[in-house]
Amino acid sequence: MIMGQLVRLTPLRSSDAEMLFQWINERGEVLFNAPYRPVTEGQHRAWLDEVERSRDLVIFAIRPLDEERPIGYCQLVDLHWVHRTAELRIRLGQEGDRGHGYGTETIRLLVNFAFRDLNLRRVMAHVFANNARAERVYEKVGFVREGVLRKAAHLDGAYVDILVMGILREDA
Repeated sequence: MIMGQLVRLTPLRSSDAEMLFQWINERGEVLFNAPYRPVTEGQHRAWLDEVERSRDLVIFAIRPLDEERPIGYCQLVDLHWVHRTAELRIRLGQEGDRGHGYGTETIRLLVNFAFRDLNLRRVMAHVFANNARAERVYEKVGFVREGVLRKAAHLDGAYVDILVMGILREDA
């Protein structure tokens, strides 16, 4: 478990599966992070099984300090042990849990975990250009914009740019 001032990052629990399944099928919430595509229960179970087996991924549930319910999850994906890099992804499940500092603290905790415990040198994130809130949060933690993938994602009937943001161990 990783403790912060507002949240703690814990391993996923089997009891989290239903909430995660609901979030992945809420179209409006999914569009902050990915193109929307309905997910079946079987696909969701297969994803959870793959998460458990994966050696290039670390995932945590995000829980407020005073509650057991997950408010989201965060992960380091595409861990590359030679280059010592990973991509950070975060999802807060519901709008009501945004704007309280949970995302900022979660990203800070996960970056610290990546550098201290996994001995990574670089963490990157992809942010949709139409998600200014996410861009500000990453910048607050110390990420810098490294580039733009023009019209690289198709969301809700339109193409949007993807911002490539990164933080180095020496910048954290």
